[in-house]
Amino acid sequence: MILEKKKAFNSFAAAKGLRSTRQRDIILDIFLSTHQHVSVEELYLKIKSSHPGIGHATVYRTLRLFTESGLAREIHLHDGQTRYEHIMAGEHHDHLVCTCCDSIIEFEDETIEKLQDAVAALHGFQIKSHKMEIYGLCANCRQ
Repeated sequence: MILEKKKAFNSFAAAKGLRSTRQRDIILDIFLSTHQHVSVEELYLKIKSSHPGIGHATVYRTLRLFTESGLAREIHLHDGQTRYEHIMAGEHHDHLVCTCCDSIIEFEDETIEKLQDAVAALHGFQIKSHKMEIYGLCANCRQ
């Protein structure tokens, strides 16, 4: 799956006339190996430890390219910080967000998806995309 995502991004970059760069490849590898939702700052700190020559602005611009290409999605949560997650076309999941520790739990539920489709159909509405974020306290914070 990671190889497919790399190929998809490289095709996007080539179509935009962007030359391949080592820095972008490093950022892509580290981003794709991250299994949580990361802010620009969090990703920058991961990259900086092993590649100090890659700057914050480069990470920011590259994440914007990932988003533009469809490889990443921006998530804007209650704390005001933008986070990024990698995605693949057709993938979908929702989020449980802890308002205490900011942890994010991804989940998929076919019943919820069918109910959303039924509500949309009832109103003659065609869904293009959607996101669901449920806010509350995670099990750790509830203790």
